[in-house]
Amino acid sequence: MIRVLLADDEAMIRAGVRAILAADPEIEVVAEAGDGREAIDLTLSHRPDVVLLDIRMPRLDGLAAVAELRRAAPETGVLMLTTFGEDEYIARALGEGASGFLLKAGDPRELLAGIHAVAEGAAYLSPKVAHRVITELTGGRMSRTAAAREQIAALTPRERDVLALVGAGLSNAQIARRLHLVEGTVKAHVSAILTRLDARNRVQAAILAHEAGLLDQER
Repeated sequence: MIRVLLADDEAMIRAGVRAILAADPEIEVVAEAGDGREAIDLTLSHRPDVVLLDIRMPRLDGLAAVAELRRAAPETGVLMLTTFGEDEYIARALGEGASGFLLKAGDPRELLAGIHAVAEGAAYLSPKVAHRVITELTGGRMSRTAAAREQIAALTPRERDVLALVGAGLSNAQIARRLHLVEGTVKAHVSAILTRLDARNRVQAAILAHEAGLLDQER
């Protein structure tokens, strides 16, 4: 069962999202929060697998809340849910350590897919958000690629293999099957990769994999 905490300051939005999640028998909403500070407190008391976090909330907005959650509850995945698709929100949310980003206007199936992906340790971006990120990565690609390749040079060949599959959005279990490893070994590789690359989470590591061209090599 995937335990989810839902944080949004609008009761009607929470009710709508809760109704969508109720359609999946593998998801359970364990708590709801109306502001960022309450979301942090409830996360610490309920220890959910995933926090669905709105960006604009009173007391403490989602961007500040995700930064605090990454420090206080690093084992909990944070999936940002918002009506705002501007690049600055996407970049800041991912930069603060969010595991994924969804738009409220997206397909409800994206919400369920995102929760499952983040709960399994993978990253998830809705298609519209992914397009924005890829477009941003495409600009100035040559300089980014050179810098990214220099950064990943410190990785072992096996770590680069794992990083490429993290970039493709695979979970630890999926990577283990692909590379014929046990899941614990993959988890150790991912942890080492994040440390070596000074990346806060899998999303940042995945972006670096794209910039370095690792996914192109996989094709």
